[in-house]
Amino acid sequence: MKVWNLRCAQGHGFEGWFASEDDFQSQQLRGLLTCPLCGVAEVVRAPSAPRLNLSGARAEPPTATTRRSDEVAAVSTTAAPGESPASPTLQQMQQAFMQAVRHVVAHTEDVGPRFPEEARKIHHGEAPARGIRGQATEEEREELRDEGIEVYSLPIPEALKGPTH
Repeated sequence: MKVWNLRCAQGHGFEGWFASEDDFQSQQLRGLLTCPLCGVAEVVRAPSAPRLNLSGARAEPPTATTRRSDEVAAVSTTAAPGESPASPTLQQMQQAFMQAVRHVVAHTEDVGPRFPEEARKIHHGEAPARGIRGQATEEEREELRDEGIEVYSLPIPEALKGPTH
């Protein structure tokens, strides 16, 4: 099994698992590889360091000096240029975004293009209060806001869209 770091044309990084290099290329040519965040099919392998399994090789125990050096190296490789080690990485932010979107999808009802109508019914007490999601134009969203109905735009990645979207 090959595990590669992939990147879409929008710069989103994610991981892909493939049986072989040929499997990766075949899926790429057939347009089966898409970004789980934005759905873009333009996906390439990102540079990554090889993982070497040297189970027979034994390293000398690190000394205090080497340990400090290793710790500094670990910190500097995890932080992007100009970024402090404590600040979240792009991957961590993408994971947090996906977690939030999954929560919204799991805890709301998809009303599709009926969103403006259903939001008004809930607001006026004509339908049971509940969390809903769906589609609305910018004009429809603005009208809802003018009526005092809170509306938020949240892009749902293609990977999380079900058959009702």
